[in-house]
Amino acid sequence: MMAKTRLVIVTGLSGAGKSSALKIFEDLGYEVVDNLPMGLVSRLLSTEDDRLDKQNARPLAIGVDCRTRAFSQAGAVDQISQLREAEDIESHILFFDCADDVLARRFSETRRRHPLALDRPIADGIALEREELIGVRDMADSLIDTSGLSVHDLRAKITESFSTETAVPLMITIQSFGFAKGLPRAADLVFDMRFLRNPHYEDILRSLTGRDEAVADYVQQDPDFDDIYNRMRDLVLRLLPRYAAEGKSYFTIAIGCTGGRHRSVFVVEKLSQDLATAGYNVKLAHRDTKFE
Repeated sequence: MMAKTRLVIVTGLSGAGKSSALKIFEDLGYEVVDNLPMGLVSRLLSTEDDRLDKQNARPLAIGVDCRTRAFSQAGAVDQISQLREAEDIESHILFFDCADDVLARRFSETRRRHPLALDRPIADGIALEREELIGVRDMADSLIDTSGLSVHDLRAKITESFSTETAVPLMITIQSFGFAKGLPRAADLVFDMRFLRNPHYEDILRSLTGRDEAVADYVQQDPDFDDIYNRMRDLVLRLLPRYAAEGKSYFTIAIGCTGGRHRSVFVVEKLSQDLATAGYNVKLAHRDTKFE
């Protein structure tokens, strides 16, 4: 069977959430194009066919609305009809709607002008846009009314309906650091390892790092290490899916000790292995200890 290009046309009223939706589609692994004239959609798809193996191509999400050059309701309706008839395209028209008073409030709060009412009241622009898009709205495969939705609610709705196996996983950075040089500014979660006995005070260990076996053995021999480390690991494994569900794309776990050379380095190395074993994509970073 011939593989089909998966295409979502994201359209609807200005201020109803299309831009936020396109960012969510991008996080889900879609190739996103915004503000593309409907007349160029077929050309874009033809270009994609020429340069990509359809079997492995990323799905497309294309933002289309009244801002696009030469937009016309009749032309948009005709283009949508052609897309639906194409045998090699699996298209879905997703329309974003919202109550007039909520749209007016959003434009007022952001101090943006409505694209169809640059020199007129916002209400006029909203009414004109509704009229321009009525035909497209009638052809929509699904409609999302964002009047009472938060960004998190919107993400949940889109993810439930349009998630793909190519969704970008949560990217995790685990970083060691020394409290003596301050907290990492980008940290989402911080753990303090200064309660563990310190290899720095052992002459034979001072010049080594947490990557050395002698230091690892010394830290793990702390009577509280196993219990507290296991609790910390289990907490992280419990939290990560929740952060991912909230839409986090990048997450940084910072683990510190006094100098950032012994205890924190060892725990970072150990935790990264455990998270990798659990299936997470993990990147290591040692801020205050450089390795070749």
